[in-house]
Amino acid sequence: MIELKSTDEIARMSVTGQFVGELLAELGGIAAVGVNLLDLEHHARRRIADRGAESCYWDYAPSFGRGPFRNVLCLSVNDAVLHGLPHDYVLRDGDLLSIDMAVGIDGWAADSALSVVVGTPDPADLTLIEATEVALRAAITAAQPGGRLGDVSAAIGEVARSYGYRVNGEFGGHGIGRTMHEAPHVANDGRAGRGLRLDPGLTIAIEPWFCRSTDKIRFDADGWTIRSADGSRTAHSEHTVAITPSGPQVLTGRPTQSASSTRSTTKRAAAS
Repeated sequence: MIELKSTDEIARMSVTGQFVGELLAELGGIAAVGVNLLDLEHHARRRIADRGAESCYWDYAPSFGRGPFRNVLCLSVNDAVLHGLPHDYVLRDGDLLSIDMAVGIDGWAADSALSVVVGTPDPADLTLIEATEVALRAAITAAQPGGRLGDVSAAIGEVARSYGYRVNGEFGGHGIGRTMHEAPHVANDGRAGRGLRLDPGLTIAIEPWFCRSTDKIRFDADGWTIRSADGSRTAHSEHTVAITPSGPQVLTGRPTQSASSTRSTTKRAAAS
């Protein structure tokens, strides 16, 4: 069932989204060579608790995964792209880190992700991250009231192919609102003009993710961490977006000048 949100409900989701955007930018700035992934996880736990928010990840138990998820962040490094478990790993020069988080505040959820390079970047990694951000912006632009969900998916796939990347169809975006995962599924490739009508009040998480040289994936033994099948680098970008009568509204926008944009040698701005 797809629930269309009222203007007031979207405003309440926007409060959650603002917190998610700010904390995600903060975490991107903290990530640096020598920082342990567990430090990022515990920082996020403190910030979420201080805000009176609730992690949507804690105790999340889908059909995949080995037991309930007991963290508030997904931290995926290098060839890991989705659902990476925070663990005792110290970031190294040139690591590509994807940070994904979703929280709820007063019963309304928001979900967002970004990828950063810590230390000295490989230009190919910067291009990969750029592709996910360009795809995200294109998909948001395509999410116009009266359009079709296929317009969003097609925009992502078109950008991926323009950069020379292939698209995996197993995991994509999703509806979001009262819970983290709602209908509909938002595929990362598709045909424009097809699929669900984009009516005002629809709220979705759009999340393009690409692997550098494959569209195949594999799972770690933990049942959670998803990696590129060939070990190539990966990147992931995501925003929660509301369809409104006047166009798409990004609910998880990040501060334009985040700590990551001043400290990171990637010299890139977060998608907004």
